[in-house]
Amino acid sequence: MIKTNICDLLGIEYPIFQGAMAWISDAELAAAVSEGGGLGIIAAGHAPGEYVREQIHKARTLTNKPFGVNIMLLSPHAEAVAQVLAEEEVAAIITGAGNPAKYMKSWQHSKVIPVVPSTALAKMMARSGASAVIVEGSESGGHIGELATMPLVPQVCDVVDIPVVAAGGIGDGRGIMAAFMLGATGVQVGTRFILAKECNAHQHYKNLVLKAKDIDTIATGKRLGHPVRALKNPFLREFSGKEYDSSISNEELEKFGEGALKLAAIDGDLANGCFMAGQISGMFHKEQTAREIIVEMFAQAEEVIKQWQKI
Repeated sequence: MIKTNICDLLGIEYPIFQGAMAWISDAELAAAVSEGGGLGIIAAGHAPGEYVREQIHKARTLTNKPFGVNIMLLSPHAEAVAQVLAEEEVAAIITGAGNPAKYMKSWQHSKVIPVVPSTALAKMMARSGASAVIVEGSESGGHIGELATMPLVPQVCDVVDIPVVAAGGIGDGRGIMAAFMLGATGVQVGTRFILAKECNAHQHYKNLVLKAKDIDTIATGKRLGHPVRALKNPFLREFSGKEYDSSISNEELEKFGEGALKLAAIDGDLANGCFMAGQISGMFHKEQTAREIIVEMFAQAEEVIKQWQKI
């Protein structure tokens, strides 16, 4: 079995995190991933603190294994969520969209693992006391940075002395071993876990991922300063057109996109929803339990090692 320092850091069986996906990564999915041997992660998104507390408590009824919570530091509820995380002492706190330095002391009973899109931010997080960093490339679904996983991961590995978890474009054993060859000691997977049987995303969402081809995602929102990768559909095509229309203000563009992720994940609105997913979507053709996904990926990784040794 493949074990790394990420397993030792968090007390997990396999060095794999489930990506935090707003409206998707709830207590049930996180608990299933943790029960399956990885690190399940609850996505706080823009939810209030008490919702996050409820999800933590629910997850604890479903698993006694470690799990984490992702906090978006630009959320209007960030302060309240940060306090909940300090009180609940979850195994891992995954941070995004901001600098968690001011919370580090109150989170001393958790492993703080920020998501970073650059070497500069990775170094800053390491200096601030982060236990590890998640290096997320632009192949990912959802909010993305400019740099792809392949060039970003080794550059971050070269400048920090804490564990690096690679994210973006990883969905099978080949991706795991590629990430390890780049210097990472763990991986984070989002899109494939949408297809977990324990995932509560609308079936229309899952079907879009199952039917996706390699060219079926698009990144929009660069004009607004926070690009998002999602599956092409009528909403994304209209958003993309509006983005390049100078007669439409940024405020109007933001307004047009409000609530689109919820329409996708909860309502399954194929026309008006934003179905966030990574470029790797075209590789997946079946639904499985979270445990089956994890075991299959690492069995593939071990087979990659065997095949490489024969070369």
